[in-house]
Amino acid sequence: MSQRKSVNATWFLGLLLASSALLLLLAPLIGQEIPWSEILRPDGSGVGHTIFWRMRVPRVLLAYVAGASLSLCGMCFQGMFRNALATPYTLGVSSGASLGVTIHIYLGGMLALPGLSGSSSAAFIGAVATIILVYSLTSLRGDVTPAVLLLAGVAVSFFFSSLILFFQYLSDFTELHQQMRWLMGGLETVGYREVKQLTMFCGIGTLLILWQSDALNLLALGDEFAISRGVNVARVRKLLFFAVSLMVGGVVAFCGPIGFVGMVCPHICRLLVGENHRRLAPASILFGGSFLVLCDTFGRCLIAPVEIPTGIITALLGGPFFLWLLFAKKENIC
Repeated sequence: MSQRKSVNATWFLGLLLASSALLLLLAPLIGQEIPWSEILRPDGSGVGHTIFWRMRVPRVLLAYVAGASLSLCGMCFQGMFRNALATPYTLGVSSGASLGVTIHIYLGGMLALPGLSGSSSAAFIGAVATIILVYSLTSLRGDVTPAVLLLAGVAVSFFFSSLILFFQYLSDFTELHQQMRWLMGGLETVGYREVKQLTMFCGIGTLLILWQSDALNLLALGDEFAISRGVNVARVRKLLFFAVSLMVGGVVAFCGPIGFVGMVCPHICRLLVGENHRRLAPASILFGGSFLVLCDTFGRCLIAPVEIPTGIITALLGGPFFLWLLFAKKENIC
């Protein structure tokens, strides 16, 4: 039975890999038609060539990296907290980043880190500040447990959400529009700078999570069981917490708070490849990247030339899935 499941998981991973490669090739071609003569112009000039290589291709790559990262982070948190409802934003990182951008826009955009735009800088600083705050609050108890982390993250998230509403109330119409548009999440980009920067952030976190796949398998069975197998639970949890926070902070900084990807994708993969994080991690990466590329492609083509923000598409798909998951059998959510 175990061998058959392993064969099915290998087949599913192969299918995901082939589908991802095909999607990355086809997604930039979807939309208003661009003649091949313009796409393949050797001199690199022309409007069609610029749109394809400087806008569509980077956008698809950014969507894939963001989706893969959010899915992997969701898988990691679901294993750490032993709860399928956990998401990469469970600890309030999204609210912290959103508060940073809201304040940045309200103050007139006075902040920018080297190599990052003003909004990205504010989002990343807000995400990092939230990480430090949540971990500091839980450390006051002397024992960083999943339950305490969850409670601290929820409390901080609610507090930051109220501050966001406060600054929105004080903002004028233009500032409010900018804030609301960013909060919807989006993948608009020109050139490859943001793709390279996000890949750097998420690459480090991905390697750390993959390195700790076996430890995550044991953590998913309970702290006591992991300790009995020689796992340094506190150290592994800190490492995974840092990896997820780094990746989520980067994604939110460049793409905004795109929701539900980190909950839906790893859960679907878990149903198909099982609980072993050695197989679940690559499946989550491939499935999450493909899922967000599809959502973004659908959003920019549904009512073209008007684009629907990607965060709206993922929420429309993830909301019903969340309700199904919430009211499913108990073994699906615990």
